Amino acid sequence: MQVDFANIPVDNVTLKESLDKLDELIASQGPHLVVTPNPEMIVAAQEDNLLKQIIKSAALRLPDGISLVVVSRILRRPLKERVAGIEFMLQAVRMASLKHYRIYLLGGKPGIAQKAAESLKNSFPSLLIVGVHDGYFEHDGTIINQIKAAQPDLLFAGLGAGRQEKWLAKYLKVLGVPVCVGVGGSMDVISGYKKRAPKIFRRLYIEWLYRLVTEPWRWKRQLALPKFLWLVFTKGLKG
Repeated sequence: MQVDFANIPVDNVTLKESLDKLDELIASQGPHLVVTPNPEMIVAAQEDNLLKQIIKSAALRLPDGISLVVVSRILRRPLKERVAGIEFMLQAVRMASLKHYRIYLLGGKPGIAQKAAESLKNSFPSLLIVGVHDGYFEHDGTIINQIKAAQPDLLFAGLGAGRQEKWLAKYLKVLGVPVCVGVGGSMDVISGYKKRAPKIFRRLYIEWLYRLVTEPWRWKRQLALPKFLWLVFTKGLKG
């Protein structure tokens, strides 16, 4: 089942259901793309047809954003729950450590992916991380060859919303990775480079406010939220 926000489909899944689906996708050998639509991405996709088609064709589209859940309930097409990208990534890594899936981390500033890998290994000692690389690269071919040689089962790419989806979609078949996941800034948090909003902000649905206070230069990105609300309340939901 899915819910469409301004003609952008989002899968109506819980975190557990999304992990079960991920397991199925890995077993099928893919290649598959997992995306994490949030209000900002849904707004961007209104004017970016390529991004819109990538989201629509993805094997799994996680409801990443409490605004999606709140609006869906107001309009009586309720999503089951929010599945935040970072929570999905951490639980996917936990599953990978138990099932011996091979992981590759791509993205972030130089050193971020490596620190994220070290943090994940500390939490999950049996985890198989077969490669890391930052998101600052000029030649796609070099990175593609490194990923292919590493033969991961799961590729987590944190190249920034929009860029990561387009990059993964472009090279999905060439990479030959069963499942590729766009995770935005999740590796920044896992590495310790950035902090996630405290639980109280998340419980009150004002994680956006914490980000605005701690990273005031993000104010233009926060304008996506009122645009998202306008789009959804004018176009409605389907599901």
